[in-house]
Order: sequence, then C-alpha cells, then structure tokens
Amino acid sequence: MRAIISVYDKSGIVELAQGLLLAGGLHTEIYSTGGTMRALQAAGVAVQSISDLTGFPEILDGRVKTLHPAVHSGILARRDLPEHMAQLDALNLQPIDVVVNNLYPFVQTIREPGVTFEQAVEEIDIGGPSMIRAAAKNHASVLILVDPADYGPTLREWQEQGEVSAATRVHLAAKAFQYTASYDTYIAQYLREQAHYPSAATRGVGLDKQQPLSDAPAGVFFPANFSVSLHQIQQMRYGENPHQQAALYADSLGGSATLVGSLKQLQGKELSYNNILDADAALAVVRDFREAAVVIVKHNNPCGLAVGADLLATYQKALAGDPVSAFGGIVGINRPVDAQLAAVIAATFYEVVIAPEFSAEAVQVLARKKNLRLLAVPDLDDPVSASRVPMLRQVSGGFLVQERDAIPPEQVQPTVVSERAPTVAELRDLLFAWRACTHVKSNAIVLAKDDAVLGIGPGQPNRLDSVRLAVSRAGNRAAGSVLASDAFFPFADGLEVAAEAGVTAAIQPGGSQRDAEVIAAANKAGMAMVFTGQRHFKH
Repeated sequence: MRAIISVYDKSGIVELAQGLLLAGGLHTEIYSTGGTMRALQAAGVAVQSISDLTGFPEILDGRVKTLHPAVHSGILARRDLPEHMAQLDALNLQPIDVVVNNLYPFVQTIREPGVTFEQAVEEIDIGGPSMIRAAAKNHASVLILVDPADYGPTLREWQEQGEVSAATRVHLAAKAFQYTASYDTYIAQYLREQAHYPSAATRGVGLDKQQPLSDAPAGVFFPANFSVSLHQIQQMRYGENPHQQAALYADSLGGSATLVGSLKQLQGKELSYNNILDADAALAVVRDFREAAVVIVKHNNPCGLAVGADLLATYQKALAGDPVSAFGGIVGINRPVDAQLAAVIAATFYEVVIAPEFSAEAVQVLARKKNLRLLAVPDLDDPVSASRVPMLRQVSGGFLVQERDAIPPEQVQPTVVSERAPTVAELRDLLFAWRACTHVKSNAIVLAKDDAVLGIGPGQPNRLDSVRLAVSRAGNRAAGSVLASDAFFPFADGLEVAAEAGVTAAIQPGGSQRDAEVIAAANKAGMAMVFTGQRHFKH
C-alpha cells in the first residue's frame, strides 16, 4: 500500500500515519512533503520524500512538488482496467492507495490584519486541490481524507472490517469535492472584492480605483456564475415552527463583521431560528447609527428605537416606543452595556440582548435571568464591511441577489417641497425617522420625535393602514411628531390622517403622479414636507 500525506493542518497526522502502517502491513510506503514529512520524521514514522516517488525535486519554492505524472497516474489509474495497470508497469509507476491532504490557509490569511494582495495570492493552493480531486474521482480505489475529524472513524472501520466500505469512500469523496469547491469559492469571492473594493493590499497592482457598487460593471459584483460556500455552525432545535428542522451556516460572502462571523454567546439558552433572525435585524438597525442607539425588535420589525448621548435614557426612550410589543423581544445596542443599564434591562422580559460587549458586572446582573441570551458582537461598529456583503434571497428554483440598502447619512439630501420649511429640530427628527424607516417592513410608516420612535406602521398592504397603525401606536404622542414614509404617498389620505393626529412634518421619496395633491394637503395642514428621491422598500 502507498499513501501520500501532505497537509497544512497537521492535527492527528502522526496517529493516522501509524494507523496506516498497521493497516497496510510491512509493505506500506508513506510519501510526504516539506513540513508534513518533518513532523512525521520527528515522531519516528517511516516516511519518504515525494521526490523519491517522482524522481524530481520540489521546485519554484515548493510551488511544484505533487504536480507530476508519478503522483497523478498512481492516483487516477483504474485498478479494474488491465490496460491502465499495464501502462503503470511499462512506465515503472506505482498505484497510490491513500491520499491525505488539506490546503494552504487562504481564508485565514486574507483575514489577517495588513495582509497584502501578493501574500493572499501566494496562499492559493494548486497541487493540493488537483491531488484531492484526482483521488476523489477514483474513490473506488483511492481513499481520500481532507478532514482530521475523519481520520479516527476511517481507521476504525478499516481495522474492524478489514476494508473501508464503498459507502464511506463515496461519502469521503463527496466531502473532498465540497472542500475544494468551498476553497475555490473563497478565492473567487476575495478576488471579486479586491477588483471592486480595492484596499491598501491591492494598491500598486492595478486595483486602485474605488467606485460605488451601483457604478460597477455588472460582471464585477454580479458575475454570470458564482457560488456560495456554506459551513455549518450548529444544528437548531427547530426552525420557525417546531415541526421544521433547521441549521445555522456561515457563508463565504460574509466575514467577521457579521452576526454569524463574530457572535459570542455569553449566557442563556440555545439560540433558536427566530432568535437569530431577530438578532440580525437588531444588529442591522443599531449599526446603522453612529451615535449611541438602542432598538427593540419583535418579529423582525423594530417596535422601539432611540438614539442619544446617555445610553440609559436612550434605552428608556426606545422601550417607551411600544412597551407592550417589547415583551419577549430582542434588544440591540451599539455601545457596551454596564451594570446600571443591565439592571434596567432586566426589569423587562426579553429573549436576547445583543451589544458589542458587556462589562463583567453587567453579565453578573443579567445572569439572574438564566434563559436570557447575551450576545456580544465585537465588530458591530463596522457598517462599511457589512454593507458590502450582497444579499441573497431564495425564490422557487433560484435566488435573488442584490446589494444592501446602505446609504450613508451624508448622502441623504432632502429637498423642501412644502410652503413651510422644517425647523432645525424637525429636520433632525425627520432624518432620524427616515433612517429608522429603512429597517421597517413595507409599507412602512414611522412617527418620531426627540430622537425616538413613537409609533410604527409596518408591513401593511396599503400605506393608509400603515399610517393609521403608526398613529394608533403613538397615541397622544403623535401630536408634534414627524413622519417618515419608505415610499411615496400615492394619495393624500395617509398624510391627512397624520395631520389630524398632529404630525407637523413629513419625509418621503416623492415621485407619485399625485405629488401635487399630497403637497397641497401638507400646505393646508401647515406641515413641512421634504422629498429625498430615495425609496426604502423592505419586503
């Protein structure tokens, strides 16, 4: 028996090599490369250099070592075809029975601070994927192992059964092809990102022209073909409902600045499917504000939101937005949580609290709520990286892919269209309400005042009902508030309902055929109105 062991991750290779020597008996030959060979030799394992197999030295700083006919013919030769075996004999080549390989750490490299483009490209493995794919193709005769977790179970099966079953070989081959497919997916995604969002790493190699996503050629960010690699993080207890199975995966399009990429659960029950959806919604809201922000999310919609200099007061204003709906919700905060704030949060029943960090004293306070999940997301303050991750949404038979609805505050240029211009205080509240509105399901209406949401009308089939719902939620507080609408008012009726409740100013995209009627209604009520020219549907 002949085996090739060439791995970057050397976990368990000594035990594996020793097991292969026992399984194959006295005639087992193990060939290896570079650091793997040195590790095996240091452990006293009999191993030969891959150059002894190929009769050719490793060249080009190790770039070429396994790319050789003596390697690939030995892996790919079909044992059931006499002509294949005869060709090996005629050329004095030997069959390879086992390939153990894992690849250069490309993903780990690109996530290191300060890594250069050249360094990243150098970590693209070529010989390894070729050898893995060859062994996986010929899995009926060649055992392929790419994951240290498979070493022990495979050896045990071999020792107990005297062979590795066809079913196990197919399973390992499928795992190997997925491994190389995922590896290639990460590389392609990285190169696309560098072409579109060049960093200091790519300056000087022709990738130094920045451009907004909407101006990029379609093939740069939305190529004709692209793949997403999913890595399972955990099995869920169930999905949206108890009869649905579910799991959580991390994807290659994300990174550290995502819920899945940097989340650390500090305490509480296991996260549910719905918890993760709502926590992600809360994360998206609070990272959209540069000032201290607190949001309370229920069923993927914010029901309370406020910003301010004093975090405790900001939380209290967010809770006051809809204290009834807040029960059993998710709290998102974009600043560290201290013991004082933790004590106030503990007075209300929540499922999850998510923040960049929690002080040790805050954790102690919230530990009394044993089922409360505390989630720390250290990279929560990196909205730029998050905005660059395209959104995938499954539809029957395919996916919709789009860039995220992420518009920096300085790019919002409202135009006054009413006779009365908003006051300074109204304009501040309008811009706050407009940003809040982007996170509410359409049709979305938000009433706000003094940097706090007072009433939300989410997800109604018509805008009039959304206004009525927002006004109802705000109650008497609607008087003196401002209104944001995620899309234009098709008729004046919605604005008239808001005016009757005492709303003093409104912000909306404009663009309706009846804009003149809506503006006239605002003027009649003495309301200030501004248009943004930007719609924020969220379906």
